[in-house]
Amino acid sequence: MDERACDGSAGDVDYGAVGGGYAEHRRPDPRIAARIDRALGTARTVVNVGAGAGSYEATSREVTAVEPSAAMRAQRPPHLAPAVDAVAEQLPFADDSFDAAMTTFSVHQWSDPAAGLRELRRVACGPVVVLTCDPRRVRDFWLYAYCPEVLDTEARRCPGIDALASALGGTVAVEPVPIPLDCSDGFNEAYYGRPERLLDPGARRACSAWSFVDEPARTRFADALRRDLADGTWDARHGALREQRFLEGSLVLLRALPD
Repeated sequence: MDERACDGSAGDVDYGAVGGGYAEHRRPDPRIAARIDRALGTARTVVNVGAGAGSYEATSREVTAVEPSAAMRAQRPPHLAPAVDAVAEQLPFADDSFDAAMTTFSVHQWSDPAAGLRELRRVACGPVVVLTCDPRRVRDFWLYAYCPEVLDTEARRCPGIDALASALGGTVAVEPVPIPLDCSDGFNEAYYGRPERLLDPGARRACSAWSFVDEPARTRFADALRRDLADGTWDARHGALREQRFLEGSLVLLRALPD
């Protein structure tokens, strides 16, 4: 496992440096939350690994959150329990401690995703639910024409679906997760029909892949998108997306059951 950053962040992103304001832009979307809730089934106790600011933690369940970054733990709202300071690859729980385990938008951050998923499988006697992106589809998004660097980074960082399923073991079901037009969770594809939102530096900072893109590339992106929005080029190419209620993008949900 890689050495942790000053604020405790593990993996390839220092959330002490880039995580400020994350909770403002990455608010759980209820339609995505409903899919996660269904995947967790009847589980009463759930461990949420890489929990960040607490997105998608159902208050109707007994959730134990695990988050290594102090900056992210500090953004958890008061109605959620404090998160345990630990990393996915070394969970401080006994075997079969929970009815289920979950992780959302986190597995690509881990130093060793396979080891982390094996830990989720170890501590959960029921389903393990993973919300992530399929790297094969990440580049199928208009943003690639404006800033290929950021989507190349996302595709590189996201483990392949087959690799995730192999690490989880058991019976793994994979389903695409449609992204709603007014999605409140501000990952890159959430703005598929609202391109103006990605001109907000805060919105970009809330998507960790942007932290791997240098300032000249970010400036080129913003200048090109502003120009194409102003002269109608973006709408001529992609304007139909402004009315498309859902996008079948790269977002997927894995549900693994033990053999």
